[in-house]
Amino acid sequence: MPDSQPQPSHGATANATALLLRGARLTDGRVVDVRLGGGRIEAVGTAGSLTAAGSCVDLDGHLLLPAPAEPHAHSDTALSAVASDGPVSYDPDDVQRRATEAALLQVGHGATALRTHVRIGAAQELAPMEAVLQARRSLRGLGDLTVVAVPRLLTGVAGADGLAMLRDAVKMGAGVVGGCPDTDPDPTGYVEAVLTVAAEHGCCVDLHTDGGDPARLARLAVMAGGLRPGVSIGPCAGLSRLPADAAGRAADQLAAAGVAVVSLPQGGCGGVEQRGVAPVRLLRAAGVRVAAGSGAVRDVANPVGRGDPLEAAYLLASQGGLRASEAYETVSTAAREAMGLPEVRVEAGFPAELLAVRGEQLEGVLSLAYSRIVIHRGRVVARTNAVREYCDSAVAVALDLPRQGRQGREGREGREGREGRPESAP
Repeated sequence: MPDSQPQPSHGATANATALLLRGARLTDGRVVDVRLGGGRIEAVGTAGSLTAAGSCVDLDGHLLLPAPAEPHAHSDTALSAVASDGPVSYDPDDVQRRATEAALLQVGHGATALRTHVRIGAAQELAPMEAVLQARRSLRGLGDLTVVAVPRLLTGVAGADGLAMLRDAVKMGAGVVGGCPDTDPDPTGYVEAVLTVAAEHGCCVDLHTDGGDPARLARLAVMAGGLRPGVSIGPCAGLSRLPADAAGRAADQLAAAGVAVVSLPQGGCGGVEQRGVAPVRLLRAAGVRVAAGSGAVRDVANPVGRGDPLEAAYLLASQGGLRASEAYETVSTAAREAMGLPEVRVEAGFPAELLAVRGEQLEGVLSLAYSRIVIHRGRVVARTNAVREYCDSAVAVALDLPRQGRQGREGREGREGREGRPESAP
């Protein structure tokens, strides 16, 4: 079952007016017009060649990309790091507010599809999940949010309640079955229970694991091999601490089993205790599908987490040794594939899930991704405009830089128009 579920009609959201993206630059250097309609890309042509009966957005000065996706969020605890000096509030209203705000933050960064892990059980039982599901309903038309049910224990006498609650969570609307097998007294039994429930309901599986135990990882790969619609694990930072030969064997086993790995280059999450980043280059070389997610967004696990997929790609390029195109693939194509979502290309017939970022090349976009226009189902759903000004000086005048003061404001407004201010608001 893919993360993106059919949604009921909501007027203009479901039947968006045709939209023309004018003068966008693609990663291969071409400058094109892109016409959107019915939530898909209708046509791509050379700049100036397409017309549309609907509105236009001028993307002169912007690079147009397939929109990224967020494969690993924690909406139930997001934005809770400085909420109070006490424990995190799991009051349903608080959880719903945090989940909604965090999702909007990530949509604004460009992620039009999100997968969020939500803990169930203990005193809160299913209340946090219901709150996040309510947030999902309120976000329709802005982005697609899928919930991963994360039970605490699934084995032994103590795990019987967790197993029943996991099945209830799927019936409530959790689209993915997950969990933290490393924290269960019987990790293998935990994985077996998750896979059983997933098979019963046709769900994807997404498990938290450090990946530092080669034998445990090998058993997981054998058990998960061939399961459809698919299995993801993460953040697997423990693989980086293994000897090279052991890590290589584990990577080969995961590749053979078709298990995807979701790394967290921006920091950890509350699902695992160990920190670090999975060996992305080693995994990719072995043929493992590697995606990158955000993990914690300003909760106690990472109080400064940004939830920005472009930052995840930047870190993999600047510190992980990937080329810019490879790094962006981990937050776009690979992330969508790990989530069971259809591929997006800037070509006719593909879903209109797009991100326009001011810049001309992918390297510059990952370095300075300030201004962004986010398109979901063929409609502009978010826009961020960043303007930098310099104090009046000889060099500012000589280089025609945007300057402070009246003259600077006039120059700034003209510059914004030249750089691609959208002509239609979301």
